[in-house]
Amino acid sequence: MQVRLDMGKIAPDSYKALMALENFVQSSGLDKHYIHLIKLRASQINGCAFCVDMHVKEARRHGLSEQWINLLSVWRESPLYDAKERALLNWVESVTNIAQTGIPDDGFETLSGHFAPDEIAKLTVAIGTINVWNRIAVGFRFQHPIDAVKAA
Repeated sequence: MQVRLDMGKIAPDSYKALMALENFVQSSGLDKHYIHLIKLRASQINGCAFCVDMHVKEARRHGLSEQWINLLSVWRESPLYDAKERALLNWVESVTNIAQTGIPDDGFETLSGHFAPDEIAKLTVAIGTINVWNRIAVGFRFQHPIDAVKAA
């Protein structure tokens, strides 16, 4: 695949607007653990290799275990994630797949049992933000770096 365009160069105002939203998420007071969960799971769902690669590396740097990272895509099958993480993962999937889910009330009710209303608002902005990044990265074919030599 070839990169289609460099948004930062051809549309710097658009890029700055998206970075302002990202900066809000990062400074919102949300626990970084939950930001990693949101970014990685949404990027997996959206099939964004660039973002999955970046967010796996970020999660590792912030001390999240390999097992936590590796099992995130199959969280429903693993006892590794606690009830709060499960509520958020369900919310991430519902919001990311809005056309299929319609974001059901039971998911919101479960999330509300673990997070305050202001946290839910910030978490949902974080979900929306990574979904925008995913659409731009996939749409413009952002390329992730290759860190290791391919096996022969």
